[in-house]
Amino acid sequence: MAFRYDEIGQRLKAFRLGSGMSTDEIAEKTGISRTALYRIEKGELAKIETLERLSELLNVSLPTLLGVGMEYISSAVSYFERVRQLEESAQQIVILAGPISFLLGSDDFESVLRRLLPESIPEDLPTRGKMLEDVEKVLQILHERKQNYLRRRPHVVNLISATQIEQFLVHGFVGRARLDDQTRAERRAMARHEIEQLISVVEEQSFHVQVGLVTDNLPGSGFMIFREEDRSTLSISPFRLGENTNIRVGVAMVTSAPEAVALHEKVVHEAWRTALKGNEAAAFLKDLLKNADARQGAPAPAQASPVPPAAKTHARARGKATR
Repeated sequence: MAFRYDEIGQRLKAFRLGSGMSTDEIAEKTGISRTALYRIEKGELAKIETLERLSELLNVSLPTLLGVGMEYISSAVSYFERVRQLEESAQQIVILAGPISFLLGSDDFESVLRRLLPESIPEDLPTRGKMLEDVEKVLQILHERKQNYLRRRPHVVNLISATQIEQFLVHGFVGRARLDDQTRAERRAMARHEIEQLISVVEEQSFHVQVGLVTDNLPGSGFMIFREEDRSTLSISPFRLGENTNIRVGVAMVTSAPEAVALHEKVVHEAWRTALKGNEAAAFLKDLLKNADARQGAPAPAQASPVPPAAKTHARARGKATR
């Protein structure tokens, strides 16, 4: 099997960042010089024995480091770094994750996350200090991702769930339980701002960005597909940046296995086929905003419908058009 050493270097960097160890620490514990470590990360040839030592120290399997089969990633820092790397060369990015996409979010999204991510780390967590360091790393990686996106402008296809957006508008940005009423109101206002941003993106109908609003069910786990000229790569992640933020618990997976990619491409195709788009999607989102405003201004009904009345009309019209 021919290995792509540039990608091995990318994975090594991602896992090194996630480990919290400095290059000096890694060099000391493995007997590999810091210069050699940087060269490997840059994509230079490396002996299998060297990669074995690194994978053992970083607590990842050698196949994961080599990119054989599935990469398993338990660190949010490592995962977001891998996403950043994949986005750098992707011609098209398919996003099916959460009520909002970081890449398409407002200019305020990063500052919101700067407040939200530390809040999601429990005060009594023994490793809170390290996790707060990880928060800073994640924020830096996210900033680099956004700048890279704005510079490259790859084609983005974003599939979003109407039900998740409705819940997001009700609860707002939440990093932990038991927020006071004033904070909850502020977080709902932040969520509303992001959905208004999403509406503007949908209404713009840019060639580079396509948004599909799904009124049916979507998979519980979010995923992304990074399409390049010669292949596609799939990432599946438990890490979330919107409602119920999580950068602490879970295992993400990254693979270019044709079967895995093809099965998820099929999910995208089916969801896109029936999704609301353009003005129809924008009208649906505006209905969700109106319903959220009405609920917050009056006692909530015993059982709120996941689809507002006007939006149901849009959904029926869309259903007739696709049958």
